[in-house]
Amino acid sequence: MKTLKLLLYSLLISSLLITSCNKDDDEEPAINESQVLVEYMESPNSPLGKDYVNSDLPSIISAEAVHTDILTGAAINIIDIRSGGDFALGHIEGAVNVASGDVLNHIQSEGLAMDAKIVIVCYTGQTAGWATSILRLYGYSNAFSMGFGMSSWNSFFAGSWQNNVSNMYSTQFEGDNVAKGPEGNLPTLSTGQTTGQGILEVRVSDVLTEGFGAAKVSGSEVFANINNYYVVNYWAEADYTHYGHVPGAMQYTPKNSMAYGVDLTTLPTDKTVVVYCWTGQTSAFLTAYLRILGYNAKSLLFGANGMIYDDLEAHKWSDAAIMEYDYVTGK
Repeated sequence: MKTLKLLLYSLLISSLLITSCNKDDDEEPAINESQVLVEYMESPNSPLGKDYVNSDLPSIISAEAVHTDILTGAAINIIDIRSGGDFALGHIEGAVNVASGDVLNHIQSEGLAMDAKIVIVCYTGQTAGWATSILRLYGYSNAFSMGFGMSSWNSFFAGSWQNNVSNMYSTQFEGDNVAKGPEGNLPTLSTGQTTGQGILEVRVSDVLTEGFGAAKVSGSEVFANINNYYVVNYWAEADYTHYGHVPGAMQYTPKNSMAYGVDLTTLPTDKTVVVYCWTGQTSAFLTAYLRILGYNAKSLLFGANGMIYDDLEAHKWSDAAIMEYDYVTGK
């Protein structure tokens, strides 16, 4: 009897071990979604076939170039993402009014080719920069934001820029060289997807749903709570030294620093990352990418133009940018 019990006990243990091994064999290994995504976006297999952020970003077209395309009859799709009311007051002839969060759905529903020329237009070029970056990252290789938005098309719209240049923080800029944060982990993503393309599609949908409102911050908000933010100065190192910087801001070199193997992982995942550039347009492009990766990143509105306008020797809004082109009214 004792022998029989030992035999049955041995068979039970063996059965449990086999079942456990089978379960282990069936389970998929956990993946780091953010790492899969960033490696995909920097690879030749990305939708654009290259690392767009560290090679071409931003993709901005001037009002003059858009006007030339219209006059010459070039194939161009102009999407105006301002409010319906402002669109009715005046817009570029031939433009269609689409909410910023619906841009991708609109383009797909229209069946536009991935290389179709698309120009996104907003008030100042900042929301359009955010939307255009998403389109580029998704694979639309000929998408552009119109520089300075409708402010550059006609003086009727220029108040959006004219009323937001400022010298309010020129005395608060500092000249020290602030070290970047330590290298850490990428953000945690939980899309449930396993491929770079699958993760990208979910994250693009999420970021479009959030809207640019979640991706922007004013200078007054930042300076009132400067220690709450990890501030990224997205200029060349020479400009960082020449002009100084927002207190505590760290210099990241455009088209280089945001690569995975360079400085990307020095961005914190537990603190809001604020990016500023010259005009808020390039930072809007970059912020869209960082939010797709899972960072809580925000673009500082109007960039240096909204903080140290008179100190700037270049890269600044000017009424000379206003082209005084014709526009149409109504919907």
